[in-house]
Amino acid sequence: MAPGAVTEDRTNKSAAVFSKDDTPPTLYQNVDEKELKAKSKKHLLDYGSKFEDDIITGSHGLYIYTASGHKVLDWTSGQMSCLLGHGHPEIVKVITDHAMQLDHLFSGMVSPPVISLADRLCNALPAGLDKAFFLSTGGESNEAAIKMAKTYTGKFEIVGIGASWHGVTAQALGAQYHFGRRGHGPLMPGMHMLPSPNAYRSVFRKPDGSYDWEAEMEYGWKMIDLQSCGSLAACIVECIQSSGGMHVLPSGYLKALKRQCEARGMLLIVDEAQTGVGRCGDFMAINHEDVVPDILTLSKTLGNGLPLSAVVASEEVANTAAEKGFFFYTTHVNDPLPAAVGDKVLEILFRDNLVEHSRKCGKILHSGLQGLYNRYGCIGQVRGRGLMAGIEIVTDRDSKTPGLELARRVGNRAYELGLWANLSSHPSFGGTFRIAPPITVTEAQVEAGVAILERAFAETDGTLPLY
Repeated sequence: MAPGAVTEDRTNKSAAVFSKDDTPPTLYQNVDEKELKAKSKKHLLDYGSKFEDDIITGSHGLYIYTASGHKVLDWTSGQMSCLLGHGHPEIVKVITDHAMQLDHLFSGMVSPPVISLADRLCNALPAGLDKAFFLSTGGESNEAAIKMAKTYTGKFEIVGIGASWHGVTAQALGAQYHFGRRGHGPLMPGMHMLPSPNAYRSVFRKPDGSYDWEAEMEYGWKMIDLQSCGSLAACIVECIQSSGGMHVLPSGYLKALKRQCEARGMLLIVDEAQTGVGRCGDFMAINHEDVVPDILTLSKTLGNGLPLSAVVASEEVANTAAEKGFFFYTTHVNDPLPAAVGDKVLEILFRDNLVEHSRKCGKILHSGLQGLYNRYGCIGQVRGRGLMAGIEIVTDRDSKTPGLELARRVGNRAYELGLWANLSSHPSFGGTFRIAPPITVTEAQVEAGVAILERAFAETDGTLPLY
């Protein structure tokens, strides 16, 4: 069946399952919140982002629950990962069955769920993405993809995009320009940056004031060619720069980027950690652009919250890299349990018509957010695609000054009212709310979330109501 194909049964079975039981989880219902907070402060190491005040004691469907009894609609899918919602019963069963019968193996062994996931995934992707293997995190999959590209080409220079986020391991971080490059000494050599395609803020403009991404790209490649020592191996890119502020690549950008890579004998790597598996209204964001990269990486959405990522390459790249000694042998490569979960995620995605559902609910989401833009002058821009959206908060639309403090207050009020959309709470995110509810969300839940946001804007000082 083709990705996103519609079968006779158009029911979103996953959403129906969650709607039957809205009872709060009881696993940690009797915890001592004050004691837990004290232990957290004493023993948990700070890894770069402050902890939220509440202790989360449960999650189910589209909601998370706190120790104090607060129920919150989760509009970030955890860390953009719980594509089918929290505690999906079929996913729970797969985890239980494999934990009891086929959990973890020697990395040189292969098992049915790994083979099934590779078969299902590669057959759903465009021709030219033919072979896959499976790891744990997005950073790990990008690390492997970059290493594979270097091995295949025999070259070492990597191009990333400004405002990108690819992970915190050495090579992934070297190609990442959003945050995290400082304070720990030299990064990987041979890393170059193209300007971020930010239509809202870019200085590259045509005479009519519209964004000139073609001139910006040409300028960026000219700078890279001047810096390069002649060993350009690959370019890695996200179709929507999520951490960078939910900036969608302009139409035609990805095709132009591939042409630039081909002209220099480089590979194109597309990182679909957040955009893949139906999130944006297509099976993969590359389907929307009709571009086939040399290497595709997946994570987050594929495992529905479990650590699972994938590297998918053409047969030519995979085989040649193997012949040249490509090596990425980890403890959890091709583990059966997470692979079984990924296989079930794809099965449910196609069976329940969730790609189409994501596209349909995405239109409702963006219509609602555009309504907020029309109402509040502190919203500089609404952007995104499908069930992946960004709202950039500014002090005013003329200056476009990031409204970090205002965004924090709006987000906090929304949380008090029962909506979590605070994924961009770190200052580096520039006051842009990044919204990505599970794609099992119902139309009513989308509308309810927009209504909560509307109230949060209305009840927060400084949002600049326009009427």
